[in-house]
Amino acid sequence: MKVNYDDVQEYYGKRLSTNEDLQTNACCPNVAPPKYIRDTLKLIHEDVKNKYYGCGLTIPYELEGRHILDLGSGSGRDCFIAAKLVGEEGSITGVDMTDEQLNVAQKYIDYHTEQFNYRTSNTRFLKGNIDNLDSLDLKKESIDIIISNCVINLSMNKPKLFKDAFSLLKNGGEMYFSDVYADRRIPESLQKDPVLWGECLSGALYWNDFLNIAKLAGFTDPRVVTSSPITVENEELQEKLGDIQFFSVTYRLFKLDGLESDCEDYGQSARYKGTIKHNPAFFDLDDHHRFPKGKMITVCGNTYKMLQETRFAEHFEFFGDWDTHYGIFEGCGGNIPYKGEQNSEGAACC
Repeated sequence: MKVNYDDVQEYYGKRLSTNEDLQTNACCPNVAPPKYIRDTLKLIHEDVKNKYYGCGLTIPYELEGRHILDLGSGSGRDCFIAAKLVGEEGSITGVDMTDEQLNVAQKYIDYHTEQFNYRTSNTRFLKGNIDNLDSLDLKKESIDIIISNCVINLSMNKPKLFKDAFSLLKNGGEMYFSDVYADRRIPESLQKDPVLWGECLSGALYWNDFLNIAKLAGFTDPRVVTSSPITVENEELQEKLGDIQFFSVTYRLFKLDGLESDCEDYGQSARYKGTIKHNPAFFDLDDHHRFPKGKMITVCGNTYKMLQETRFAEHFEFFGDWDTHYGIFEGCGGNIPYKGEQNSEGAACC
């Protein structure tokens, strides 16, 4: 019998009291947050922080005034951080199915409203299953950014989750989330282990399966922001897992019309103005696109769209158009067929 939703609720509601009860370090943050996040964390109540289980940093830049959805919001730590960063004009909705976690989050809404000097709260929490987002009080195409921190691996229906997420995002919105991935498919025998599932390991997607699921949902060009290996550091559980390797990866998935399956070259460039808050010197779109202030950077068509048709547009100058296609963008996509001299002997025909 496979792990079910009751097992997950039991693990996070009853078995874990604080993050010190975790048996591995899979659900532990491995990225040092920037100073402005550290400063915001000082305003978050200790009870909320003690029941935080996450594997990455899921707070992107340029949040002011945005409407954010947190999938698997738990005790609300990331929600309250985001609530401070979006300001009173923005909003944050957290979704979780575990009563014990939701009770902590609900308890401290007023506390954080006062900490942030807001007139009214901009935060709400909904009880619900992230596999059934279409049944909750959430309007399609109403969300600017969806975040999630080491929770999607707990989903029992990941293809539906990504499809639902895509439908909730506005065009130009993004899903920015951290999760655990494996270098191969997890055997069914391990998927039946509630401890391994609860520790964010046996529900982890094989990374290539994730890419296919994301693309089928409409997120054509997934981008890695950060990635790092995970060490289980529990001999008993490591023995069960054998040679399977796990990784913590932060992805950003944009909902944009016209993204292509490969990076195509249209002769376009972008120049960063240095105006994104907390990023005066450079902006990292992903792990291989850094934009230093004032430097013109040649980009593929997809990257051009990710900057020009999203909340980042006002912070860039754009050069080029879509009139001429120059082929595959150098260093990306598939390889062009060999164009050297043809050997007439034994040449293939069709």
